[in-house]
Amino acid sequence: MNKGTVRSNIKEGLSVGIVLKEDQRTGKITQGIVKRILTNSSNHPHGIKVQLTNGQVGRVKEIY
Repeated sequence: MNKGTVRSNIKEGLSVGIVLKEDQRTGKITQGIVKRILTNSSNHPHGIKVQLTNGQVGRVKEIY
């Protein structure tokens, strides 16, 4: 299981790689710092949805 699918692994201020909605087909990773966690459930099969400090929203694929 990918670490990005479990909410307890993700904290505000963490450096992560996310896939934006428009990049889901290509799987392009965007790096940033977590500002806010948007997914309420404890896990999600496609990754926990977060908002980065620059305002971008996507699902966590990598944790750095």
